[in-house]
Amino acid sequence: MAKIKVIVVDDSAVVRQVNRETLARASDIEVIAVCPDPVAALEKMRQQWPDVIVTDIEMPRMDGIAFLKKIMAERPTPTVVCSSLTQEGAATTMEALAAGALAIITKPALGVKQFLQDAGNDIVAAVRAAARANMGHVRTQARPRLAVDAVLAAKNPAGTGSSAMHDTTDKVVAIGTSTGGTQALEAVLTQLPRTSTGIVVVQHMPEKFTALFAQRLNSLCAMEVREAQDGDRVLPGRVLIAPGGRHMLLQRSGAQYLVQVRDGPVVNRHKPSVDVLFRSVAQVAGRNALGIIMTGMGDDGAHGMKEMHNAGALTVAEDESTCVVFGMPKVAIEMGGVAKVVPLDRIAQEIIAYGR
Repeated sequence: MAKIKVIVVDDSAVVRQVNRETLARASDIEVIAVCPDPVAALEKMRQQWPDVIVTDIEMPRMDGIAFLKKIMAERPTPTVVCSSLTQEGAATTMEALAAGALAIITKPALGVKQFLQDAGNDIVAAVRAAARANMGHVRTQARPRLAVDAVLAAKNPAGTGSSAMHDTTDKVVAIGTSTGGTQALEAVLTQLPRTSTGIVVVQHMPEKFTALFAQRLNSLCAMEVREAQDGDRVLPGRVLIAPGGRHMLLQRSGAQYLVQVRDGPVVNRHKPSVDVLFRSVAQVAGRNALGIIMTGMGDDGAHGMKEMHNAGALTVAEDESTCVVFGMPKVAIEMGGVAKVVPLDRIAQEIIAYGR
């Protein structure tokens, strides 16, 4: 099979060297060029176009945002952003995601070489996932269920036990997504009216990025969108985004739903984890919930969606035709936890119909 052709763009010689060496060790990846800035990269790309671009954002001659916008306008290409884990870096990287970048690899201000060497597997995995991405929809076998038990123990699902679990008119929509999810969530949430059912979301994203992501969505949506804090109510017209680096669980207080935000072990390589959220929704909301799993690499959320389905919740997966990466929805469908499969442009309609 043909190797994945990658161009690395970074003004740091150390980063270029480490990323080249890391990717070159993967037998299915070929680094065709390393460039100190986007202008040099574009010259190389005119000679040989890459399958995946790995790029920094803050660079000389042309900033990474302008570079991304140019690429996505002319020839959309899967792009992984390697960005600084700072408040300023997070703000810029959110612009990159909005411009079409698929994934974020964060790097510290100090000790970058050691960090990138330690994060080699993550970089390779991100490139492989990006190479499989369906860029036509990017806009300007399952592992055993064990990891989630460390955060939230399995119980009899709501709906198979006491009917008291359902003595409320409150409903909740739970959404899980990963690679390609920032654009997909924007496409869905901007279509929803202000009075839509309360929504809880896990989007795989590093710490410091989720607050800015929520702020961006809040500026675009009729619904209130914010990064979740422990004890926040799930209310009509409100979207709560799980904070990066912490899990989010649904809880019940009387007839009301609220969220618990807490630390814990990484689940399915992620924190926050979709499986953790979905399992909690299955346990406390049961048939009062709608679960939606969208574009993403891996299988996080598939087991939790099956538990929601078993508890009587309505469950929906994004169709392969619109997924950037058809990983998480595919596994959820194969496990039998999905009642309906719809393309991205119909997911908002499912949420509106459910609220009625």
